[in-house]
Amino acid sequence: MTGSSADGRLVDAYDLVILDLDGVIYLVDRPIETGVAAVSRLYAEGRPLTYATNNASRRAVEVATLLTSMGLSARPEEVLTSAGAAAEVLAERFPADSAVLVVGAEALRAEVRAAGLRPVARLEDAPVAVVQGYGPQVGWADLAEAALAVRAGAEWIATNTDRTLPTLRGPVPGNGSLVAVLRTALGREPDLVIGKPGPALFTTAARRTGAVRPLAVGDRLDTDIEGAVRAGMDSLLVLTGVSTPTELLHAPVHARPTYVAETLDGLFDPAGVAQLPGPTAMRPTGSTGWRVTREKAIGVLAGSGSRVEALRALCVEFWSAEGPLEVVRPADDEARATLEALGLLAASASE
Repeated sequence: MTGSSADGRLVDAYDLVILDLDGVIYLVDRPIETGVAAVSRLYAEGRPLTYATNNASRRAVEVATLLTSMGLSARPEEVLTSAGAAAEVLAERFPADSAVLVVGAEALRAEVRAAGLRPVARLEDAPVAVVQGYGPQVGWADLAEAALAVRAGAEWIATNTDRTLPTLRGPVPGNGSLVAVLRTALGREPDLVIGKPGPALFTTAARRTGAVRPLAVGDRLDTDIEGAVRAGMDSLLVLTGVSTPTELLHAPVHARPTYVAETLDGLFDPAGVAQLPGPTAMRPTGSTGWRVTREKAIGVLAGSGSRVEALRALCVEFWSAEGPLEVVRPADDEARATLEALGLLAASASE
């Protein structure tokens, strides 16, 4: 669904912007200034937007309240959470007042209750399903009850499988790490994963708004970007959260974004965003300012320009039919500074 022009603003090519939260607009509860400023501009221009988050520890109204405290005019109906989506699925599958064992935060229990089901915490309550979401207080006892319930025949639904969560101190274990505990104990996968990288949050957002050219924005290749690919949507990776330039260079085909920008400003600044090589690319995928010369698995970056343009030139080579480069070396001081700023110099300089 690419609709960008070679010289226009990225945002002008799409009729809906679907925004991840953690790592895009804030880190935990601390605003990312560039993210908040960009979203404020979306509101000021009357651009349709939806927030789609895997985080199951807050309800939509709580997310909207948090965003409002950051100066954004967010409304609960603009927020899609994996907790709310999971509760909707459970309500479709089981009769009203069915017992559901909840592993996660109070927000997930509240969503299950609002869907007409009965949250429980023990095997003895005969749960028909286990729903597992992130909660900072989840412990061994919660996971043990969940394992027992699944072994007894309860359906196992995970809100998401994010391995980590971004924080100011660095990534920490997310719900995917807790799901991995049960996966190890049970020797099986969840029956259903609701959130990203599944396409449901993206397709629901488009359906609710009637969008035909949505753009998904996120900071994670393995959830936000892969989910957009599965949903058949264009995507923008911002480098303010979890995924790094190194991970982008080594991204598998099913988790490669359409665009990359250092911050959410790339929605409005044509010079701050680069379109990456891919089957739907409309902008040139080679960089006019940067070039990478290649000899087998060794590449040399030369030229000048923005960091995202350099990253695009590197992606062209890493994603080529010849395979990833093993080493990238700078040709001069400007290339060295650019590689260092992208976190790519250490590996290159080790040769």
